[in-house]
Amino acid sequence: MNEESSLPLEGEQPAASTPATSSQLQRATQLLKTVREELGKALIGQQAVIDDVLCALLAGGHVLIEGVPGLGKTLLVRALARCFGGQFARIQFTPDLMPSDVTGHAVYDLASEQFKLRRGPVFTNLLLADEINRAPAKTQAALLEVMQERQVTLEGNALPVPRPFMVLATQNPIEQEGTYPLPEAELDRFMLKLRMDYPELNEELELVRQVTRSARSDMLEVAALRPLLRERDVPVLQKICAELPIDAQVLDYAVRLVRSTRDWPGLVFGAGPRASIALVRCARARALLRGGEFVIPDDIKACAPAVLRHRVRLAPELEIEGRDVDQVLAQLLGQVAAPRA
Repeated sequence: MNEESSLPLEGEQPAASTPATSSQLQRATQLLKTVREELGKALIGQQAVIDDVLCALLAGGHVLIEGVPGLGKTLLVRALARCFGGQFARIQFTPDLMPSDVTGHAVYDLASEQFKLRRGPVFTNLLLADEINRAPAKTQAALLEVMQERQVTLEGNALPVPRPFMVLATQNPIEQEGTYPLPEAELDRFMLKLRMDYPELNEELELVRQVTRSARSDMLEVAALRPLLRERDVPVLQKICAELPIDAQVLDYAVRLVRSTRDWPGLVFGAGPRASIALVRCARARALLRGGEFVIPDDIKACAPAVLRHRVRLAPELEIEGRDVDQVLAQLLGQVAAPRA
């Protein structure tokens, strides 16, 4: 393990009733900055997505990453797994995948003449659900319990998954044939829905330059990345993040933003209370990531599109006009008054 991985927080966990000290905040921010830079070596031109994924990890949430093929969705998760010292598992979702292939099942052992539980790939710290919308709803629903309760019920037994636990799912937005849209209940369990876009010209030039020098034909290597985060560091970071101060006016702003989606022109239905909770948790994580000692309105505003875009539905007439959810949310963020510092 690299020495830098011991920088952080060994013995630095704040007491249950006290917020983190300034020194602990600085150590946490420095560690996150190092991890952020390390991930940037593998995923060129996607810094905003890297930041959002780290925010979700700090806030204890799950992430749905959407983008056309070849932008590095799977690479990002592999890179995060490399920088993170915990367990990693990948499930390639296909139309014939069964729920038991995800959660596990009971098998009969001839030697003992008893049924034994065989745990599925969800029993890990970091789970990549690749192309999640290629499996039917029955298989997608196998993740509902574990994403919310952090446990899996097998043969009547509730089995906890390791902590920390995070699902990172990917999907391709342009293909319709052979895909199954995620049900609303499952979408709501993702803290963030991220959209991965094409890199800028200079970033794509650097990407092509590095990949064509690599032994792999079409992607960057992640083997060279340093494992900076240990399994026991993540709960400490999450605790520091959860106790970051937030002013009552900033909290009120977050809730007003979410409530505004429920009767906003152009939205058929808005986001529920789970979105308010996710927005505040994510804003705390963003504040820690930037080195702040408290949450500011800009943290709320920066997190809002990723927290809300999968929890609201656009009116059909706007879809016909070619408008998208992000445009409506941008209008909402521009018109709902934020508290002044």
